[in-house]
Amino acid sequence: MNTTEALQGTLTATTDAAPARTTLRSVGAVLGGLLSTVVVTTAVDLALHASGVFPPHGERMSDALFVLALAYRILFNTAGCYVAAQLAPARPTRHALALGAVGLALATLGAIAMWDLGPAWYSLANIAIALPCAWAGARLRGAHARS
Repeated sequence: MNTTEALQGTLTATTDAAPARTTLRSVGAVLGGLLSTVVVTTAVDLALHASGVFPPHGERMSDALFVLALAYRILFNTAGCYVAAQLAPARPTRHALALGAVGLALATLGAIAMWDLGPAWYSLANIAIALPCAWAGARLRGAHARS
């Protein structure tokens, strides 16, 4: 085997591995954004329950407390989509929107599973905010990248 054949073999192996590595990084970016959203949202939910702001688990919250929960979910969902865009190997907006699609699916499943535990508007609002939060997270990442 001469040097040219060895280099071509190395180039082929490197080229074949690159798409798989990029796909894994893309999946990792979306999962990283999702994990950051879930961890922070859950921590705040638990802290508000523990501090007495939210009633004990199993008791229905007032609509005002559901507004509070929705407000910080908007903030944290946007931040999670920013994280996904920031971690993306390429096309950050696409990664943020992919996380938004995951959020849309999870919010829909949550609405179905927990429909009777809160007001309908809250379940529907969680579904409605998924893609706008994704877009906002991508925009924030774009603004951050330009500065």
